[in-house]
Amino acid sequence: MKISYIKLLFSTLAAATLFSCHDLDVPVTTALTTDVFPSTDEQFISAAGPVYVALRGNFGAEAFQIASYSTDEGIMPARGGNWYDGGQNQTLHLHTWTVDNGYVNGHWTWLSTIIGVANQSISILEGKMPEGAAKQTMLSEIRTVRAFAYFMMMDAFGNVPIYTEYGDFAPKTNTPRTEVFNFIEKEILEAMPNLNEVSGVSQYGRPNKWAAYALLAKMYLNAEYYTGTKRYDDCIAACDKITASGLYSLEPKSSYLNMFYPTNGPQMKEFIFAIPYDPAQTNTFPFRSVNNRSRYDIPRSETKKFSLPFTPAGSASTLPEYYANFNDPNDVRNGQWLKGPQFMNDGVTPVTVTTTNIGYDQFYTGSNPSAPYTYQVNITPEVVLRQSVSAFDAGNDEIAWHMGYRNMKFYPDASSLNRNQNNDIPVFRYSDVVLMKAEAILRGGTPTLGSTALSLVNDLRAQRTTSPALTSVNLDFIYAERAREFAWEGWRRNDMIRFGKFEGKWGYKTDSDVNKRIFPIPRVALQLNPALVQNPGY
Repeated sequence: MKISYIKLLFSTLAAATLFSCHDLDVPVTTALTTDVFPSTDEQFISAAGPVYVALRGNFGAEAFQIASYSTDEGIMPARGGNWYDGGQNQTLHLHTWTVDNGYVNGHWTWLSTIIGVANQSISILEGKMPEGAAKQTMLSEIRTVRAFAYFMMMDAFGNVPIYTEYGDFAPKTNTPRTEVFNFIEKEILEAMPNLNEVSGVSQYGRPNKWAAYALLAKMYLNAEYYTGTKRYDDCIAACDKITASGLYSLEPKSSYLNMFYPTNGPQMKEFIFAIPYDPAQTNTFPFRSVNNRSRYDIPRSETKKFSLPFTPAGSASTLPEYYANFNDPNDVRNGQWLKGPQFMNDGVTPVTVTTTNIGYDQFYTGSNPSAPYTYQVNITPEVVLRQSVSAFDAGNDEIAWHMGYRNMKFYPDASSLNRNQNNDIPVFRYSDVVLMKAEAILRGGTPTLGSTALSLVNDLRAQRTTSPALTSVNLDFIYAERAREFAWEGWRRNDMIRFGKFEGKWGYKTDSDVNKRIFPIPRVALQLNPALVQNPGY
């Protein structure tokens, strides 16, 4: 997975990561200057490196948390005060977040950092790199990464300012969402002719032409929501471009779960664009290498089962409403969940914990609370706030710590000593192309290449389950299928909004305010840029 080009791109950055500011409206600078750097091929590659370091920084952290914990997919309750974190997990779940939510602030800062660093890198490369195809390709790749950051920002915050020139630090007000959409589309289309058409090791971690088409397809699928204009035929056309490349295919049932293991990488047939992670890399916000899913997802009682050199927190769970989508007993995707009575990897030896009566159940009322108690770990589906509803607290006993089914899709990395993992995180997979096209057809797009929504969904399910092929399909099924296919991959909020489900009820959440479809601009951003206008409802 860790190939030489990626190592070069991400590791020769000691001087390049001394960034002073990370907001769109203030200077973003590094030790790189057009006077002293770069001048060689390796230095040109290194000049692009900070963009990719910034990109990987929060994709596995705040970007996932706001996309999951604000939906029915994920919940992170406090357990005896642990993970309350100032209420940021609680307010995400309840849809009561404010301008001071830490995850929302981190998301804005991360995306602003990518954009600022991209602007600087483009300025340096345009000024110093010799003209030619290599220069145009590198610049186009950086523009595509910047377009992706703007897509994520537009999706999360709606109307956002647009900065493309390094050195332009004048406060700018919000650009209307439709104009941001049009800007992103223009950037991608202009970059497209110079993007590489290859995939595999040589291109891994950098966007190629097909990653750009995947981003366009995602934008066009959501265009009716973003802009009020349907673009379903454009979505289908972008998906067809990726299919016609012949570079990608669906992973079979036997290797679906392997796509997310610590050993994943450019050999995965479905990965159109993925972000490489390496626990040895920096861990300083926002330039960090953070994929520590097992820290959040694996119960502490399972440390030995997964041979982990640290004790995980196991604080993040799913909700019964979301897990209800996994209703096919023949589906290989069921294997991504920890649920029910737990056994060691031999499938026979129970996972047990020895505690006390009151350690097992803090509400124990018997005569011997300190007596030893040994039990087999049983992960239950419901998350019950037994200790305090107002403090979003399930309790600090073994019952509480095993509430809520856990997702282990990004399988724990026993080789890592610092809680981070080697598992690369896919941004766009070919299965998303298949389902986006099927959905676009069902929403009124014109079928192409002899495909129907039904045939596309059955093509995917043939590689996921041994159950019989479907005889019909509708949008409700697509919605459920996306839940099964992309659990824990950061698309649930986007899907729920597009399907009109984000105002629903799940868990302890009852808020139905449509303003919550976008997040507030963080307080710190408003303070730094007085030209910004807060989003409606905040």
